[in-house]
Amino acid sequence: MTQPNDTGSVLDIPRVLISADRSSSGKTTITAGLLSILTSLGHRVQPFKIGLDYIDPSYHSEITGRRARNIDGYLMNEEEVRDVFTHGCDVDDGVDLAVIEGVRGLYEGFESLSDLGSTAQIARILQCPVILVINARSITRSTAAIVKGYCSFGPDIDIAGVILNNIGSLRHADKAREAVVHYTGIPVLGIIPRDNSMQISMRHLGLVPALEGRRRIDDLDQRIDAIAHNVKNGVDVDQIIQIAHSAAPLQRPEKTTFVPRHLATEPPTIGIALDEAFNFYYHNNIELLEMAGARIKYFSPIHDNHLPDVDGLYLGGGYPELFASELETNETMRTDILEASHNGLPIYAECGGLMYLTRKLTTGVKGKGTYHMAEMPEATHDMVGALPGHSLMGHTRVVSYNNGSLAQNSIIGKAGNSFKGHEFHHSEISELPSDAKFSIKLSRGVGIRDGWDGLTVDNTMGSYAHLEAVSYREFATSFVDFIIEHR
Repeated sequence: MTQPNDTGSVLDIPRVLISADRSSSGKTTITAGLLSILTSLGHRVQPFKIGLDYIDPSYHSEITGRRARNIDGYLMNEEEVRDVFTHGCDVDDGVDLAVIEGVRGLYEGFESLSDLGSTAQIARILQCPVILVINARSITRSTAAIVKGYCSFGPDIDIAGVILNNIGSLRHADKAREAVVHYTGIPVLGIIPRDNSMQISMRHLGLVPALEGRRRIDDLDQRIDAIAHNVKNGVDVDQIIQIAHSAAPLQRPEKTTFVPRHLATEPPTIGIALDEAFNFYYHNNIELLEMAGARIKYFSPIHDNHLPDVDGLYLGGGYPELFASELETNETMRTDILEASHNGLPIYAECGGLMYLTRKLTTGVKGKGTYHMAEMPEATHDMVGALPGHSLMGHTRVVSYNNGSLAQNSIIGKAGNSFKGHEFHHSEISELPSDAKFSIKLSRGVGIRDGWDGLTVDNTMGSYAHLEAVSYREFATSFVDFIIEHR
């Protein structure tokens, strides 16, 4: 069990933030390469991801061997951001430096006239020097204009260096570098050539998750090695380490969320689905469940024949649509979960877990479009059936923060509890009965039907809302207490 950090003191940890001028500029692959290089040099590197993405952090964890953490300035206040950052650097025997990957462009956030939810907001809160990745494909002198504009737009943001990506030739590199240094004075720390090896497979929710990549991508290690090789050859890693060491000491928060709770009863065991189909979890959520007193036992709805002996279930998001045939074929697992639900076992499911708990899942729905969709056949598969409804996988693309409150006492808290979360899905739930019961009312977001989320049958609840347990602090203690009350 990890221990809380020394609140109120100062954390002096080297740190650097990798941002970009826009999405798809290459910051994720460059961050992956940098993490690989630093780790191979013997540094203990703590990775962080700004925003609520699950997939990029899965590569951070895979590469560094440490639990990557998400930080988000919309869901979390400044104290919570510093809490997650300092805690992540303290636990697991501490770190030598931290590398933070940004989200979208440096200044993109929740609003057009503030930095709320942006990478820039986190850079300010964590007093972190920024390395700006520029997609310099087909531009040279204009690269300097982009860098100059980014520097002047946020003069209090410490843009300490630039990496130029997608460079086509030595002449292209020389002209772009010379322009940036001449017009901005910002050092160019790296030149990354245009190279197809700087790619990891993509699909409709982003990159293929690292856990699934181990199964689907035969040469995953070689791809990561190739990315690291290109970054090592093109980037001045020593200078980036020096920049990381320039970060000022950071004041720890006065209070921390990460405080173990001692139960007066036998700790309950929560079964967490973890395999290729279900792997969207925030490490904070799992760690805070443990700190609330739970034991964690992982299982696979794809590979395990039966449920383990548990007191409750947590089915996270992922890609059940891509493994629908295998999930359907594992009839004994589906039967175990259905019987457990009927017997009152507390079950909480998010997004992909929600889809798995419905009666059926249909892929390749005609007329739903093909927005970055992975190839899926037209097929309908039986799912668990613990919740009503039919999950349709198609072009219904929802990417949004959501705000809501609990409409009734539930598995994750008391009526009236409010939260900020997010939803990211390409599915919808159809064929719901008119009297379907919902536990969450959204004030922002789409949910399952008419602004309602948290489809509930007895002690089973599934929602499209993804919750982050530092932001919604009642999550872990409420879930554990509910399980204790109903075992």
